[in-house]
Amino acid sequence: MKRPIGVFDSGVGGLTVFKAIRERFPKEDIIYFGDTARVPYGPKSPQTIINYSLQNARFLLQQNIKILVVACNTSSAVAIPALQKLTEIPLIGVIHPGAEQAVLNTKKKRVGVIGTEGTIRSGAYSDAICALDPAIEVVSVACPLFVPLAEEGWQDHSSAHNIAKEYLGPMLQMDIDVLVLGCTHYPLLKDTIQSVVGESVKLVDSAEAITVYLERYLPPDGNETPGQSSFFVSDSEEKFGKLAHRILGQEIRSLKTVRLYESWFVDR
Repeated sequence: MKRPIGVFDSGVGGLTVFKAIRERFPKEDIIYFGDTARVPYGPKSPQTIINYSLQNARFLLQQNIKILVVACNTSSAVAIPALQKLTEIPLIGVIHPGAEQAVLNTKKKRVGVIGTEGTIRSGAYSDAICALDPAIEVVSVACPLFVPLAEEGWQDHSSAHNIAKEYLGPMLQMDIDVLVLGCTHYPLLKDTIQSVVGESVKLVDSAEAITVYLERYLPPDGNETPGQSSFFVSDSEEKFGKLAHRILGQEIRSLKTVRLYESWFVDR
């Protein structure tokens, strides 16, 4: 029996990870869960993020997945140790793949990291980058307004450009040459962010980085059958469907809502 890859995120941002995995592994079945009822995770306490992440993982493990991808940067930064106790299947967060790409691409050894408040507060990216190369200087900035801008489809709006200048200005004074997009929503603002930081700064997209990492776990598949995609959310199917269409460039056919309970999800 063909077992799927499981992916979860706090909302729609993880679809950038889903899209990258689907393009790189077209024959794999993928199940995506977006916790749209409780987004955003960034401002929440570490224990709340851990609790939500455990619930998300339990739901996907019920689907007999073979690999669990934690697309949410905040969950990856805070909840990985707790998640590892749930299962023995491979568990991949976005922090280490992003950190590896940052280290490979920096020449000046000055790396910027942007993310949610929870991700930046955890110091996970700085720790991971410095563990790989202690000589690298890391400057981190929380950019909480990027998530609502992306979800409203305002990534190309003048307000997005102005907000990006406010967030990224101090970072550019540090003369960085690599900027890690430490939230799955941020690739949706990639063009705006690149225009602010300039072409000399390499953007590291965690969605792209994780596909490189996944190759270590997914050998070439001789199966000719195209992979199936299934999507689940905890709220707002209609809104998710519209945002998914914009991110993926196509309508999604299999979308269901699951009801939230204190420690579990039940299919509705």
